[in-house]
Amino acid sequence: MSTIPILRLGAVKDVQRLKDHLHTLGLNIPCDPELLAGPECPLRWPLERGGFKFSNRIAVQPMEGWDALADGNPSEFTLRRWQRFGNSGASLIWGGEAVAVSHEGRANPNQLVMAPHTHAGLARLRAALLESYRATTGRDDAPLIGLQLTHSGRYCRPNAYNRPEPRILYHHPILDAKVGLSVELAVLTDEEIARIVEDFHRAARAARDLGFDFVDIKHCHGYLGHEFLSAHTRPGKYGGSFENRTRFLREVVEGIRLSAPGLQIAVRLSAFDTVPYRPDPKTSSPGKMGVGIPEQHAHLIPYRWGFGVNPQSPTELELTETKQFLALLDELGIRLVNLTAGSPYYNPHIQRPAFYPPSDGYQPPEDPLAGVARQMEMVRTLKSKFPQLILVGSAYSYLQDFLPHVAQAALREAWTDLIGMGRMVLSYPGLLLDASEGRTIQHRLVCRTFSDCTTAPRRGLPSGCYPLDEHYKSSELAVKLKLAKASRS
Repeated sequence: MSTIPILRLGAVKDVQRLKDHLHTLGLNIPCDPELLAGPECPLRWPLERGGFKFSNRIAVQPMEGWDALADGNPSEFTLRRWQRFGNSGASLIWGGEAVAVSHEGRANPNQLVMAPHTHAGLARLRAALLESYRATTGRDDAPLIGLQLTHSGRYCRPNAYNRPEPRILYHHPILDAKVGLSVELAVLTDEEIARIVEDFHRAARAARDLGFDFVDIKHCHGYLGHEFLSAHTRPGKYGGSFENRTRFLREVVEGIRLSAPGLQIAVRLSAFDTVPYRPDPKTSSPGKMGVGIPEQHAHLIPYRWGFGVNPQSPTELELTETKQFLALLDELGIRLVNLTAGSPYYNPHIQRPAFYPPSDGYQPPEDPLAGVARQMEMVRTLKSKFPQLILVGSAYSYLQDFLPHVAQAALREAWTDLIGMGRMVLSYPGLLLDASEGRTIQHRLVCRTFSDCTTAPRRGLPSGCYPLDEHYKSSELAVKLKLAKASRS
């Protein structure tokens, strides 16, 4: 853990000062001093590989809004967000957001669901995004638009925000207690897993019929696909060996290829993880959560409940199995991979670095730039190993005003193939488009990682940029969020 005080990034006024600060921290993040515009700008470079063709290097990450209707259809909030995805001008829309393959698999009672009664609503989202993209860019082409298919596993809350209905693959010695799971809770049987696999097949067929270009078989952030990868302690054909822990993926892919031919398949992967973290009670005070520290785990070494984790030191990443997983994807003909890390539920500073933590998190245990650098270096390492894959990098939003400078340099130096924008899209979907076309950056719209987009859903409210997006800032939802935050301070 660094002893250098965390510098609020908004106080850094130019690229040279950022580079000086990175040097002080001992971090390697590429950053171009000047932004290029037009065809010479790396953000505008086309890319054609593995059966995919992109007009630029900008991608929109899945941005779940917790704002669908109770029956799983999109609301007007959902529609507006997808229109803003189109405003980004990105050539890749990674799934728009997570869409549950069944009601039981929803992460919250306002998550989109793939079901016959929602098909028209999902088609409307795609059409609105496409119309917005063409109006913004003036182009007649279309971005690659997919759906991220998911089952939330351990984090299922399909019927009420305050009623967990977890579906787990194994009992976790830390996470079970962290989320209040009983040791009597039954794990998913092999037969139940087979039915979930069929749900993915059905959802993928529907996605193809609705015109989506690909589906993402979600393997990140602690949800079911990700939990399969860490099921070392599960007996039977879905646990233990690497072959068994990837059986779910292989069965889903095989069924999609048979039942939805022509539909491309992608995977968003938490490439590494760590042991869960918690606020340090020694640094906590009334109204302020403590600095994040690892949960006590000395008695759990070797650590057998992670993926991409050093089992002897589970605060450290270890990419041996991650490389094995990417090799499997390549073998399966899956060429499009979105790399992320960790989970918002138990180590958010690993997953998406921020100066201001979400309400259920902890103060950052390191300068958030360290989290950005860690993910960027991971993508760089894996790209050098798998040049035939198309890799999308994550964790850029914390860079704020410097995001275009770093994105341009990362592409120019071949650290990644595409730049994935997450939270930044909620406040400023056109940031990278503006930068690549030489337009003035609208600094007042740049995401400052206040984390209200996470805190709001934790309070049962829609996600959105409450500080910067007037649509949310001036709404009754903002008043409710303010009252909810005050009641817990």
